[in-house]
Amino acid sequence: MRRVVRQSKFRHVFGQAVKNDQCYDDIRVSRVTWDSSFCVVNPKFVAIIIEASGGGAFLVLPLHKTGRIDKSYPTVCGHTGPVLDIDWSPHNDQVIASGSEDCTVMVWQIPENGLTLSLTEPVVVLEGHSKRVGIVAWHPTARNVLLSAGCDNIVIIWNVGTGEALINLDDMHLDMIYNVSWNRNGSLICTASKDKKVRVIDPRKQEIVAEKERAHEGARPMRAIFLSDGNVFTTGFSRMSERQLALWNPKNMEEPIALHEMDTSNGVLLPFYDPDTNIIYLCGKGDSSIRYFEITDESPYVHYLNTFSSKEPQRGMGFMPKRGLDVNKCEIARFFKLHERKCEPIIMTVPRKSDLFQDDLYPDTAGPEAALEAEEWFEGKNADPILISLKHGYIPGKNRDLKVVKKNILDNKPAANKKSDLINTPKKAADTSNIQNEAKLDEILKELKSIKDTISNQDERISKLEQQMAKMTV
Repeated sequence: MRRVVRQSKFRHVFGQAVKNDQCYDDIRVSRVTWDSSFCVVNPKFVAIIIEASGGGAFLVLPLHKTGRIDKSYPTVCGHTGPVLDIDWSPHNDQVIASGSEDCTVMVWQIPENGLTLSLTEPVVVLEGHSKRVGIVAWHPTARNVLLSAGCDNIVIIWNVGTGEALINLDDMHLDMIYNVSWNRNGSLICTASKDKKVRVIDPRKQEIVAEKERAHEGARPMRAIFLSDGNVFTTGFSRMSERQLALWNPKNMEEPIALHEMDTSNGVLLPFYDPDTNIIYLCGKGDSSIRYFEITDESPYVHYLNTFSSKEPQRGMGFMPKRGLDVNKCEIARFFKLHERKCEPIIMTVPRKSDLFQDDLYPDTAGPEAALEAEEWFEGKNADPILISLKHGYIPGKNRDLKVVKKNILDNKPAANKKSDLINTPKKAADTSNIQNEAKLDEILKELKSIKDTISNQDERISKLEQQMAKMTV
């Protein structure tokens, strides 16, 4: 029997690196040993985590700013420790969040045309983790909802608009969290952890909906992401240190829908998923290739398509959202590959003879408009992404500035956000503010007094030492 080759319009997708003058050169890419992608892109900017002395920094470059990047080019540098993860807001192309070894998450507003001076003042600092923050991920459909996960094994979901931590998942993970992924409408998250479990969690009910122990037997890091149909795709290692990929149905996590062994390389596989075409691209850290697979409803469910290979290994990878692609050239994905000293865009194309818009390659895709406000989501509402057509290309609209309204200005600790505090009468609030101000004043006066005492003691000590010196020189 002659084997019938499965029909797929993506069988001949091919990747091509751009010419040298369209790369971003002379960038000192971060050397931190952390398995994040180090690079995120949107239709306006590419952001790259870089080596920085005395703290953490990342570059934000307008897409057209190719060529050699000057050493003095302004950076975003407000963190006091190395930056571990960054993520662009899906609803505002000028807002980016960063997580760092200094245990904080910062949210930044990038000027319309990029940076002209280094940015040191974030719009808001989110403090709540006790160890380094290695993961930040924006909610896909609700505005200003941000998730962070740290090495304290805690997941916190913030309302960035008020700077508050509203959900704290602190007792679900027994070991380090490798990654967190939102589902299509942001009602669930899935996590992969060092304890070899993949968990599907309802964050608002704060309960685990499904979990799989030993999803991959190997000890090296796993990754788990949601697909648009609600299934979970994981990458990991077998007991024999072979790289694996698997597909799971959260309603029955006993056995995987599909499980494939790949190779014996030891780089962690970073999966990038395109929900419009159902293609998953796997980029291994330290690999020099990108493998891509199509997910379908028919066995074997995960179909290998092809591999894009290059000579240089990749340190990290950015993945452009659909609205940033060139639809006239049948471009279905664009990667931003990090080398040691540069960032190189790689374009994935479906070869077509016609110049007309290809409806089958570009179904309506998630646009930049948020379907929900943060408060609506926290109250329990869900909504799918608001879709836009790319028929005439994507025309960016005007982004509104991110404004943070602190509800409890006097005391920014999340613990103060109790309902009773918000219902108090204004008179009571004024009284408490006076009491707090007086207490603060007392504290300052005490500190001043202790500093003055210290100074006078030091003065006495200095004069004694000077007298001793004078005697010795005589």
